[in-house]
Amino acid sequence: MNTNTMDQEIPCCEKIGYWGYHLILDCQGCNRTEIGSKENLKAFIKNLVDEIDMKAYGEPVIEHFATHADDKAGFSLVQLIETSSITGHFVDMNGDAYIDIFSCKPFSIDIAKSVVNRYFHPQKIKVHFLTRQA
Repeated sequence: MNTNTMDQEIPCCEKIGYWGYHLILDCQGCNRTEIGSKENLKAFIKNLVDEIDMKAYGEPVIEHFATHADDKAGFSLVQLIETSSITGHFVDMNGDAYIDIFSCKPFSIDIAKSVVNRYFHPQKIKVHFLTRQA
């Protein structure tokens, strides 16, 4: 018998038709002081997790990467959540930010965007939202 049926219970998901939800935010022209502050990034991720009603698994990893390439250098962050993860990369040179939220628990796109606006003040946010189902 096939154990990968649609009726099989998936532990972390609510039965609403999709396995996961993936929000991709491409943020242009954020405040470079705010995206360049490890303390601000930590406050952002902790607030985002709370406001979209997720549960953090451990502390976030926040490190400065790509210092060999001025156009790519910046902080990257990873926050595991019980239902998957939140990641981001913040570009020092131009203030752009790339943030992904993936979870099998539904969450509010509007709340996520609001938190991003409050912490980074981007000039523009391009939103991509995917529903995931194998």
